[in-house]
Amino acid sequence: MTWLPADTSIVLSGALCALACSVPGTLLVLRKMSMMGDAISHTVLPGLAAAFLVTQTRAPLPMFLGAAAIGLVTALLVQWVRDLSRTDGGTAMGIVFTALFALGLVLLRLPAIEHVDLDPSCVLYGAVETAAIDPTTVFGVEMPRAALINGIMFAVNLAVLLLCFKEFRISAFDPALATTVGINATLMHYILMTMTAVTTVAAFETVGSILVIAMLIVPPAAAYLLTDRFGVMFILAGVIGAASAAGGHIAAIVVPEWLGVGDTVTSGMMAVAAGAFFTLAWLGSPRHGVISRLILRWRLSLRVMREDILGIAYRAQEQEGPATLPPVAATDAIARLRRLRPIIARFALTLLRRRGLVRGPLEQLALTDRGRAEAARLVRSHRLWETYFSHQFPTLPADHLHAPAEVLEHLTDDAMRDRLGERTSEPSVDPHGRAIPGASSGES
Repeated sequence: MTWLPADTSIVLSGALCALACSVPGTLLVLRKMSMMGDAISHTVLPGLAAAFLVTQTRAPLPMFLGAAAIGLVTALLVQWVRDLSRTDGGTAMGIVFTALFALGLVLLRLPAIEHVDLDPSCVLYGAVETAAIDPTTVFGVEMPRAALINGIMFAVNLAVLLLCFKEFRISAFDPALATTVGINATLMHYILMTMTAVTTVAAFETVGSILVIAMLIVPPAAAYLLTDRFGVMFILAGVIGAASAAGGHIAAIVVPEWLGVGDTVTSGMMAVAAGAFFTLAWLGSPRHGVISRLILRWRLSLRVMREDILGIAYRAQEQEGPATLPPVAATDAIARLRRLRPIIARFALTLLRRRGLVRGPLEQLALTDRGRAEAARLVRSHRLWETYFSHQFPTLPADHLHAPAEVLEHLTDDAMRDRLGERTSEPSVDPHGRAIPGASSGES
C-alpha cells in the first residue's frame, strides 16, 4: 500500500492527469483541433500491440513508447492526409483514426499476442481506482504509480509551454502571422501534436481511451468561456480539471447510493463532473454565458423600449405644439408597445418615472424637462441618420430611410451624433421636412 489514503491516491492521480491534459488541451481548443486528442486516444491500440510484438513483454516503458509513437504517427498522418488529399481536418482524422484502430484490432488477433490479456474496461475507462494498490518508490518514498507518471507528464508539458509561450500564443491564433514574424508554425504544430500524443498515452491508464478526450477538452473549453486571456486560460483549465477529479471521485462514492445502484466508474464520474463545470461556465460566464447574454438582451430591450417611449412622446408633443405642454397625446402608440412587449414596457415606464423623465399616468403621460432633453437627443440622432442616408444614397426612396435610422438611433453616442452633424452640414430639417432638434439646446 502507498503512504497515502486510498481516496487521496485516486484524487491525486486524477488531478495530475487533468493538469497534464489541460496544457495541450487548451492549445487544441484554441486551434479548433479538439478531436485530435480523441483520434490519438483511439489509435494507441496498434502501438500497444506493436510494442508487445517487438519486446514480448508487457513492461510499462515499451508499451508507453509504442503507444506514444503511434500517437505521433496519427498526428503526422492526419496532417499529411489533409495536405495531400485536400480534405478537411475532420475527414482526415476520420480516415486515419478508423484505419489505425482497425489495424490495432487485427494485430490483437495475431497468434503471438492473442493470449495477452487486455481488459476492455481498462481500455475504455482506465483504472484510476487501482492507484492506491499500485505504488512505486521514488527516492525512498512510496506513491501511486499513476500519480508519478501523470505528474512527470504535467511537469514536462508545463516546461514546454513556458519555453515556447510566445510561439504557442502567436501560432495558436494566427499561424500565418507566426510565420511572418519568424516563428516556424509547422514546427509548433508538431510539438503540440507530440505533447498531445504523449499526454494521451500517459493518461490512458488513468482515464482510458474514451474518457481522456473529456480531460483534454472539457476543462479548457470551460476556461475558454470564462476568460479571453491566453495565460489565464491555462490556469483555469488546470483548476477546473483538478476540481473535476476531486468532485468526480466524491460523486462516484455518493451518487450510486442516491440512485440505489452498486457502484460506478470513478473516471466516468470525473468526466461527468467536468461536464457539470462546463455547464456552469456555459450558463454563468460573465461575457459568453447564457444567463449573461439573456440579461444583456433584456437590458438592451429595456433601454430601447425606454427610448422608444421617449421618442413617441416627443413626436406627439411636437405635433401638438408647445401650447399643450406638458400632456402628451401618445397614448395609443405607447399602449401598442405595451401590448407587444408588456413586461418590458411596464418596466420601462416605471424606470422613466423613477428617473424623472416622464410623469403622470399613461393617459396623460408628460415629458419632464430632463425627459424632453433626452428625447430630443434621440430624435436628433434619428433625423441625422435619415439625412445622412439621403445624402449617401440619393436614389433611395424617402420611405426607406426610417427603418435603418430607427435601429441606429439607439446605438448613437454623443461623438457619433456630432460627426453626423458635421457630415450632413448641420441641417435644420430632415428629408421629410421635420425639424431636427439642435445640438446644444435640445430643442428644435
